[in-house]
Amino acid sequence: MTDSATPDDPHPAHRPLTIVIAADTFSPDVNGAARFAERLAAGLAARGHDVHVMTPSVKHSVHGTFHEIIEGQRLTVHRPPGWRWPPHDWLRFVLPWMAKHYSRRLLDEVAADVVHSQSHIVLGRALTRIARQRGIPVVATNHVMAENILDFTTLPPLLDKVVVKLAWDDAKRTFDMSRAVTTPTRKAAEFLESTIDITGVIPISCGIDKRNYTPNLTPRPHNRVLFVGRLTTEKHVEVTLAAIAKLAPELPDIAFDIVGGGDQRRALEQTAQRLGIQDRVTFYGRVEEDDLRAAYTRADVFAIASIAELQSIATMEAMASGLPVVAADAVALPHLVHDGENGYLFAPGDVDDLADKLRRVLTASPEEYLRMQQASLDGVEIHDIEKTLDTFEKLYRGEPLDG
Repeated sequence: MTDSATPDDPHPAHRPLTIVIAADTFSPDVNGAARFAERLAAGLAARGHDVHVMTPSVKHSVHGTFHEIIEGQRLTVHRPPGWRWPPHDWLRFVLPWMAKHYSRRLLDEVAADVVHSQSHIVLGRALTRIARQRGIPVVATNHVMAENILDFTTLPPLLDKVVVKLAWDDAKRTFDMSRAVTTPTRKAAEFLESTIDITGVIPISCGIDKRNYTPNLTPRPHNRVLFVGRLTTEKHVEVTLAAIAKLAPELPDIAFDIVGGGDQRRALEQTAQRLGIQDRVTFYGRVEEDDLRAAYTRADVFAIASIAELQSIATMEAMASGLPVVAADAVALPHLVHDGENGYLFAPGDVDDLADKLRRVLTASPEEYLRMQQASLDGVEIHDIEKTLDTFEKLYRGEPLDG
């Protein structure tokens, strides 16, 4: 694909592109990678591009090509037969030995200018290889850390290490076929470069449209803690539950809202009961987008104890909602939460430290609390989704990036 707009050039620099996005997780899944893929696809479609998404079908028996409304945009979604992964509460996959077949069929039907892989595991892996054979440029984005996978292999720990090494070796082969490799933050890029023998990984924020969120800047009592995300072990929601229990005697109105589903929900409900705080904790499960945004507006502080975040869209949504954030000092979260500015960082797994930082936010003076709110709103500005779309458009066209 050439970049200059000459009379003989079939791909002028700013004509709409036909983009195929490979996503092992997509709507109706609720997780960071799925939400990013949805926002990216919808944002590109809103700019006039012809966007096709390839992702596993929700039900094995209902597969094919569909027109779906995602983030207000009509997208063409190709859903080959998906199979449930039993250890996981929602994860689906296309049979690996069939993924290339469906990839060939899709690229026979769609004259793609570029393929964007959101996963190097099944569909992204297959589409990358078929696109490479046909001379179609590929851009790859990595959303994966080992902690995201190990809970669901059902293998002994020793074999887990072998599986992870084999997976990263295969990821490198996939990434080597790509025009560019991206990941949401500089910390995530450094993680990927140190994990496999690869250089030049480009950090590009997942992006957020802050206009979709409603900060509450009016003075009020502060007692409501919020977490949004999948209820899996690497999120360490039990650490926040323990901190809430520690604070309950001195903050009698403290409450904890948990939005999201996952395989750990029952265990977390039992933990809340064991700690004697079941009346203070509400498990909402998966909710509609309007209810999610209302939960952010209703909350007073966002708490995230996760140790496996390559960016954390939920944290950005909390910031766009004007919430101070208390986050584990791990992986990419320090890129979003600046200690003492828009909230606080705590030592991962340290219940006492988390309780202390939550106490600081919930008992802050009105002036101090408003300052943290404004710092969150200011800090999310650099993650504007339009900047993210600009950058990916340049990568798709093979244009140099600014800076």
